[in-house]
Amino acid sequence: MTRQELIAQIRIKKSFLCVGLDPDISKIPAHLLKTNDPIFEFNKAIIDATKDFCVAYKPNIAFYECHGPKGWESLKKTLDYIPKNIFTIADAKRGDIGNTSTYYAKTFFEYLACDSVTVAPYMGEDSVTPFLEFDNKWVILLALTSNNGALDFQLLTDKNGEQLYKKVLQKAATWGTSENMMFVVGATRAEDIGEVRKLVPNHFFLVPGVGAQGGSLEDVTKYGWNQDCGLLVNSSRGILYASSSEDFAEKAGIEAKNLQVQMAKILASKGF
Repeated sequence: MTRQELIAQIRIKKSFLCVGLDPDISKIPAHLLKTNDPIFEFNKAIIDATKDFCVAYKPNIAFYECHGPKGWESLKKTLDYIPKNIFTIADAKRGDIGNTSTYYAKTFFEYLACDSVTVAPYMGEDSVTPFLEFDNKWVILLALTSNNGALDFQLLTDKNGEQLYKKVLQKAATWGTSENMMFVVGATRAEDIGEVRKLVPNHFFLVPGVGAQGGSLEDVTKYGWNQDCGLLVNSSRGILYASSSEDFAEKAGIEAKNLQVQMAKILASKGF
């Protein structure tokens, strides 16, 4: 999916919602555990209930590969089921050098046909650029995350007072463009989103941490907005597990719609 196609979907749906497809087998409603593929049946119902309210889906690969070959089968079926006008993110956090990255990219871009994949930048340029060699595919690079461990490295400062994540952002922005690279920026440090936006004014951000992790949608848009919206705000647990009963999909749809309504108001206020 191209940048313009993604922007068009944001305008059409009046939404910049990304739904995380992280099916925890211990939380899937009990009645689905009797089916042949509980993970896919759960995802299928969630997709049916939320597809009108979101512009992206983000399966976290760990929730699938832990089940071995059957988990990969569930993932493939899920991705094939997602409507083609919805942006897909393989949340895999890969990153290695040379041919290894190339084969990771082939896995997610060719075999699974995802639009994007999350990548860790720690090993530098030659671990990222192989992912950028695929047409109309995206790297979503970890920049400033919302977990407590982010303090260990990302916010370290050099002798000039510059934080490490800012160095990573400025360097990584030279590897790709705003047409094929996004950045992961956590929602729980709202003011820092503004700092990231100053460094990369034109790029899209994937923003986890809204909802269950305590991030504010209003703050995210206040600090992260750009002329093309520039935001994909992810919600996982708040939507997926709105109910643990047979009405789980209905309740998931309600939660997704509630977020879409809030986003529509924000978009309208921005004249978007």
